Amino acid sequence: MYIIQFIRGFCMALADSVPGVSGGTIAFLLGFYDQFITSIDDLMRGGLEKKKKALFFLFRLGIGWAFGMVLAVLVLASIFESHIYAVSSMFIGFILLAIPIVVREEKEALCSNKSAALFFLIGAAAVCAITYFNPVSGGSSMNLEHLNLRLGIYVFLAGAVAISAMVLPGISGSTLLLIMGLYLPVVTAIKDILHFDFAALPTVFIFGCGILTGIFSVVKLIRAALERFRPQTIYLIIGLMAGSVYAVIKGPETLDTPQAALSAETFNILFFIIGGAVILGMQKIKDVREI
Repeated sequence: MYIIQFIRGFCMALADSVPGVSGGTIAFLLGFYDQFITSIDDLMRGGLEKKKKALFFLFRLGIGWAFGMVLAVLVLASIFESHIYAVSSMFIGFILLAIPIVVREEKEALCSNKSAALFFLIGAAAVCAITYFNPVSGGSSMNLEHLNLRLGIYVFLAGAVAISAMVLPGISGSTLLLIMGLYLPVVTAIKDILHFDFAALPTVFIFGCGILTGIFSVVKLIRAALERFRPQTIYLIIGLMAGSVYAVIKGPETLDTPQAALSAETFNILFFIIGGAVILGMQKIKDVREI
């Protein structure tokens, strides 16, 4: 069971570290999302026994997550920009193959309230609007070398929003960081610290404080939404996932050296298939464990 939790956390970290689907989506696909959310909420608000059980579960999951995140950051910062179209194609494979799996898993909830499908449109429209009106797209990327109060607040809020998205199945926090022009600067800052260059430590500290604030704020809300309004929440999640395809397509425009949005000419079918195969493989692991 320990190795299973490690692998789960590792897979979540790989999803969280790159724009595409969130770690929450991976938890959803592998069948432990409700346990994940409940454990975080119990750790913050539960009784002693619930806290102990939640701590053991999250600790094992967290080790895998930390290992996966460090590995991803050390590799991604150097290859993301130079292979943006291949990576973006793979992310789209993640998303488009994940959506029907989520629909299948939550078929009962979705069919129980078909009028809630409006929330699908709300989720998709929200992501598309954030991407379209992104103030830092088109090459005006953030420079985090000289922090001031305004930029520090922006980084803090970005951390809170990003972790909220990472916990929620749907658009990844990394996609939102990409939209906000902070993905490469934050990944590079973390990479510098891992190489014992601590000049970016204030940036990472502020970002970390935003993450803690976001996770404490959003988990109870998500748990309540899934318990009381599950059809609406699932439709919203699927809408967020669908809208994130547009965010990934526009992602190259937010790079330090802006590139054209993903197009039919730059789309890489091989990496799209690889992305889809990864998602299907994760679902297969879940199905085998349930037999």
